[in-house]
Amino acid sequence: MGSDGDVEIILLTGYYSQKLSGARLKQVYDLAPEPVRRYLDSELNHVIASIRPTDLVLELGCGYGRVLPELASRARWVVGIDTSDSSLQFARNFIQDTQNISLTQSDAAKLSFREHTFDLVVCIQNGISAFHVDPRTLISESLRVTKTGGRVLFSTYSARFWRERLRWFQLQSEAGLLGEIDYDRTEEGRIVCKDGFTATTLTREDFLKLTSGLNANIRIQEVDESSLFCEIVPHA
Repeated sequence: MGSDGDVEIILLTGYYSQKLSGARLKQVYDLAPEPVRRYLDSELNHVIASIRPTDLVLELGCGYGRVLPELASRARWVVGIDTSDSSLQFARNFIQDTQNISLTQSDAAKLSFREHTFDLVVCIQNGISAFHVDPRTLISESLRVTKTGGRVLFSTYSARFWRERLRWFQLQSEAGLLGEIDYDRTEEGRIVCKDGFTATTLTREDFLKLTSGLNANIRIQEVDESSLFCEIVPHA
């Protein structure tokens, strides 16, 4: 029998496939206030700037396909994966006019790709926390499928963006997309809902600990005072 922590991870992992998938996930982004929209644009632009025309790109947790066409506009080919069948069905319609994208239902912690397949692996929108899997496993799997000299990009929220992030989650809760926020347990960097949903984030120090000892170059950069990026470039 697993621990209470194991049970919590299982419940939260299923939250996106059961409650926040497909059209409901799109609604999360549709109701984003202007500061959040600027954050999302800055985050995406930072990723796009690192894509080369010859790159084969993997996006972990692609959801309904929100950023796939933008990635595909710069890359040779983009593969999007998600665990939610509902989100992937929505994504197929969302990307139907883009030819250089493929979708696969897959677990980011147990990727079904061969070693050294991708030039760039992207995990944005705080996926390293939002997926509710072991972040070291997520990093390890991402590096396994990345070519030598390729890049892995993880992003999380900057601490400077806390008030805007909390307001966005309040709007999601008011729209019935999330449970009621438990303000007694919510604190800077961590949002807790009364239905069991928890949203955390990582700091620069967390990224440094998670990547310590890797045979790779590590670069941690804050973008637009809203995103914190960790770039990992594996050595031979």
